[in-house]
Amino acid sequence: MRVLGVDPGLTRCGVGVVEGVAGRPLTMRGVGVVRTPPDAELGHRLVAIERGIEEWLDEHRPEYVAVERVFSQHNVRTVMGTAQASAVAMLCASRRGIPVALHTPSEVKAAVTGTGRADKAQVGAMVTRLLRLDAPPKPADAADALALAICHIWRAPAVNRLQQAHAAAAAARAPRTPAVRPAAAPARKVSR
Repeated sequence: MRVLGVDPGLTRCGVGVVEGVAGRPLTMRGVGVVRTPPDAELGHRLVAIERGIEEWLDEHRPEYVAVERVFSQHNVRTVMGTAQASAVAMLCASRRGIPVALHTPSEVKAAVTGTGRADKAQVGAMVTRLLRLDAPPKPADAADALALAICHIWRAPAVNRLQQAHAAAAAARAPRTPAVRPAAAPARKVSR
């Protein structure tokens, strides 16, 4: 499985591609940051993020895109920018028919470090270890993007089984409609 992780942000949007399956060693295929100037118009910044993500999608051809789920913070302006960058990533993937998964920061931290309260340094250290890198990716947005991809690879099998179980349970609960027999054709008068 090849996953593009996206840590959304208007100034720095972290991107990282990880390949592998749960229970096996994972491989980093690429990591970086899509940057936009803070003084540029919002529309221009979103277009720049779109172009950057499209380039990553073209180059790496991921099967899934994992995006950090935006959560409420005290700074509404920061949340709005993050949400807008997140929407761009989801749009780019969806336009290509690539499934998108959203993971909360605490889910990602727990998957990678074992605790949902890990700090950025702990996430970077574990990403370095799990992907057998020489040093933590810089800036932290890049390491966070790789952590998102790792989280998705590890969680996807369980999530898929859960979704299949929910679908099967829903199908079992659905009311069964009786088979409908076609109505008999009306008798015709035969003239003699």
